[in-house]
Amino acid sequence: MLPLKDNVPTRTFPLVTVGLIVANAAVFGWERRALNLRTAEYGYYPCDVVGSCVGAARHFERLPWYESVFTAMFMHGGWAHIGGNMLFLWIFGNNVEDAMGRVRFLGFYLLGGIAAMAAQTAVTVHYAGPAAESVPNIGASGAIAAVLGAYFVLLPRARVLTWIVFVIREVPAFLFLAVWFGFQLWEGGFGLTHPQDGGGVAFFAHVGGFVFGALTVHLFAIRRPLRPRW
Repeated sequence: MLPLKDNVPTRTFPLVTVGLIVANAAVFGWERRALNLRTAEYGYYPCDVVGSCVGAARHFERLPWYESVFTAMFMHGGWAHIGGNMLFLWIFGNNVEDAMGRVRFLGFYLLGGIAAMAAQTAVTVHYAGPAAESVPNIGASGAIAAVLGAYFVLLPRARVLTWIVFVIREVPAFLFLAVWFGFQLWEGGFGLTHPQDGGGVAFFAHVGGFVFGALTVHLFAIRRPLRPRW
């Protein structure tokens, strides 16, 4: 399922949402010139937290984990990766920003990314072993998942125009996001056993980010989002 737009207006221009999209695009333009090298240098490695790195991850210098947790949030593995992430951020982020305000939304987004990486690290370390822990994780998906969790709580009755295979339909937001969340759980289980096939995309980061967003949204929101147009 691919979202195309929702039916919820905003009070103000979503400056932070647009700024995050621009920042991610700029970083992608920089990293794609040497994608593998920059993923290795600036990606987030769960093994760095517990000191269990093996293979190539043991033999090159890179940022410490408390810095790479931020740099990895703005990196992507390809055009489809960044395109999908930025589409989700644009459609769902503007309304969450409208409810939180710009400064609070930015803080929420970054904390959501940290929570997402923490969840991925905990699951990978507990279940997957050193080889999986030594695969770099990249992508804004965890932080964006926090935005989706917040939207799920704030606007469950909104409607999302969705491309489903060859059909375009309006889908209730709660259903769209519930299906998305279930898919992340399924993909996360596969990623534990075959992390290299995920291209550095951490699916349990999506799960952790979504849960963080759903649980903390009311700590950040300062007003209700506008009602759907129809």
